[in-house]
Amino acid sequence: MAVENLTVVVEFILLGFSEVPNLQGFLFGIFLLIYLSILIGNGLLIFIIKMDQSLQTPMYFFLGNFSFLEICYTSVTLPRMLSDLWTQKRTISFLDCAVQFCFLYILAGAECLLLAVMAYDRYVAICKPLYYPLIMNHKVCVQLVVASWMTGVPLMIEQTYQTFCLNFCGPNKLNHFFCDVAPILELVCGDTYKTEVSVQFAAFVFILTPLLLILTSYVKIINTILKLPSTSGRTKAFSTCSSHLMVVGLFYGCAGIVYLQPKSSYSRGSLKVFSLFYATVTPMFNPLVYSLRNKDVIAVLKKLLHK
Repeated sequence: MAVENLTVVVEFILLGFSEVPNLQGFLFGIFLLIYLSILIGNGLLIFIIKMDQSLQTPMYFFLGNFSFLEICYTSVTLPRMLSDLWTQKRTISFLDCAVQFCFLYILAGAECLLLAVMAYDRYVAICKPLYYPLIMNHKVCVQLVVASWMTGVPLMIEQTYQTFCLNFCGPNKLNHFFCDVAPILELVCGDTYKTEVSVQFAAFVFILTPLLLILTSYVKIINTILKLPSTSGRTKAFSTCSSHLMVVGLFYGCAGIVYLQPKSSYSRGSLKVFSLFYATVTPMFNPLVYSLRNKDVIAVLKKLLHK
């Protein structure tokens, strides 16, 4: 009986920026600055919220948790990317790839859900102001944050198991910066239809569903704001919501392009660019958006710097 030779994949090679070998040092410096900016910006925002009593409100409680999520999310991918740029090694073990994949999607799902929770908080604050302290009490806020963190855990663990139990028997070069689902499925030997359907279902649950909830909340918010009698009241209400809307637009715009469009319609280059944008650039801009457009945060920061 003839024995068939089988190649079992035990590690992957992340190609990343391998097509520009002369720019590795420059790119390392750029992404190191981006990572430090994310850590410092989001960390400073958390510190400001914790230190000042005037910011102990549900809106800033959710914002602090969102900033912590951003730090965790980028720490799953950026340190590995920086290591690859510095050492030029680019290899990642099969297990490490699966762990990165799992945590990446758990945290991304949590971000989507927390953005929906933040939109609901703004809806209650503007549309039901008299009931706001009763509805958004501390216990409810903690429960909403815990639900955002934990809801995606079982589904993403199942998604990871389903993906990495497929048959990898040939090439092991991932044309990406981290272990993402699309480039991984390209290396599978066999039918991936069920896994692709599962990925689309997860995208629907954690991208489309929260986005629909956010849009519904803001339709009601805008309708309520337009009915306010004073111009100053409308301006203040719009200012409160604009920062969140900008973050939602950045995050969901890039995530939707990467995960919701049909497989046949995207190019590998554009996928890498949009993945890199929402995984690194968006978390860097979020603290700037929330701080520079928020008078309360600026006032507290000035007070702390004065002290």
